[in-house]
Amino acid sequence: MKSLFLCICSFFIFNGSFAQTENEKAIEEILEFRRGLDKDYQDPKESPLGEKNAASFTGHRYFPIDLGLRVWAKAEVLKNEKSFLMKTSGSKTPEYRKFLKLTFSIDDSSYVLFAYQNVVYAQKEEYKDHLFLPFTDKTNGFESYGGGRYIDLRIPTTDSLLLDFNQCYNPYCAYTTGYNCPIPPKENALHIKIEVGILAPEH
Repeated sequence: MKSLFLCICSFFIFNGSFAQTENEKAIEEILEFRRGLDKDYQDPKESPLGEKNAASFTGHRYFPIDLGLRVWAKAEVLKNEKSFLMKTSGSKTPEYRKFLKLTFSIDDSSYVLFAYQNVVYAQKEEYKDHLFLPFTDKTNGFESYGGGRYIDLRIPTTDSLLLDFNQCYNPYCAYTTGYNCPIPPKENALHIKIEVGILAPEH
């Protein structure tokens, strides 16, 4: 009986340690994403802010990390979808194709979002597996930028995909003018608050 008790205790300790390790890895991945995003905006050669403003940029503001909004989604590849011109904040309308239907749950409620493939970029080797997920939620215009937020994804090799809202980011248009920022399609409107990821700029 004592041996059985020790085995059971060891099982729970092992599983608890495994879960802690996975959570630590997830948090580090999110922090690494944030560091990379901040670095891009601080690079005078790459920053959308321009060389002068990049030098004084101190970093983005973020919601607290919440691993409950790092969810696995059922990924359904959509066949025979016609391309369309996605509306933007400017005059350009890039051509996209609806590529993935993502079904997932948050707090026991089911939601659907779509990920899109840029038709031009799909012809380039370095971008052929890239997908773009623009979305809106009930924080827009309050805690987060009014024009919605974006998530970058890769085409999955299975029928599931990790959707981490902690890694959503703002369009360039949240910070400056002169860009053609895609406007999230109405089908990608979430009627809940996604209180993770990037916040609106202070201004």
